[in-house]
Amino acid sequence: MDPVQPGILADVPAQARYLTFELAPDTDPGPALHELAGLVDGVDTVVGIGASVAMALGREIPGLRTFPTHTAPGIDVPSTPAALWCWLRGDDRGELVHRTRQIEAVLGNAFRPEDVVDAFRYGSGLDLSGYEDGTENPKDEAALAAGVVRGAGPGLDGSSFVAVQKWIHDLGHFQSMSPETRDHTFGRRISDNEEIDDAPESAHVKRTAQESFTPEAFVVRRSMPWADATGEGLVFVSFGKNLDAFEALLARMVGAEDGVIDALFGFTRPATGATFWCPPVVNGRLDLSALGL
Repeated sequence: MDPVQPGILADVPAQARYLTFELAPDTDPGPALHELAGLVDGVDTVVGIGASVAMALGREIPGLRTFPTHTAPGIDVPSTPAALWCWLRGDDRGELVHRTRQIEAVLGNAFRPEDVVDAFRYGSGLDLSGYEDGTENPKDEAALAAGVVRGAGPGLDGSSFVAVQKWIHDLGHFQSMSPETRDHTFGRRISDNEEIDDAPESAHVKRTAQESFTPEAFVVRRSMPWADATGEGLVFVSFGKNLDAFEALLARMVGAEDGVIDALFGFTRPATGATFWCPPVVNGRLDLSALGL
């Protein structure tokens, strides 16, 4: 059985909280990470470690690299690296608050809280636009093949790489579009979630058809909506056995290949972008041996 953090492959929860941390200057992250490894098991809390932490420990995780930036006409896709990422999963928002406090306590002064985003499941797994998110997600063995490292050796097998973005929607603008334009933005009919054969090339499903890449660019998406006093949108979360597939999808979305920009940019933009390595689990504990811990 693959020693992957189980929460990566589980369905999205009813409630979630995303925590990001920065590493305090002149700090050894090892003791704090050792404490964190004993607190979380990868089920209710999924943990990702940034490249800067591996470097601080004098280690290199093969394939872990900084989130790529992109610029296209009127569009900036930012890179906002972080040292540590925690995805808290559950049903009770209050319990997530208390779990946040536990995590912050064991991290002590080594890691400083950088951002907190609360998210939730909408309906059957919809984006706030009302369209289904992750329709083409691989499942079962296909999900393991796409999302989990294999054949790399102890400490790496069972791990995963994750790309995380916070997208901010302009729902007022989106709702002002005609129903046909909204359907063509996604390339699916909202009424039955079926693909539209004659949708424009800018339609999201055409830009990100995972099987149309060479090699195929399948990822395991676990995105969730967010909303607070500042606005609303989607926390896009993409797990993979490497970062290649996600990077290929993003490059095509911004038109790097052919100049055709994904129609999603017509009503939503990413405000953040970071990548992390999600270590495997052994006996219900994060396996940080690849980091020398």
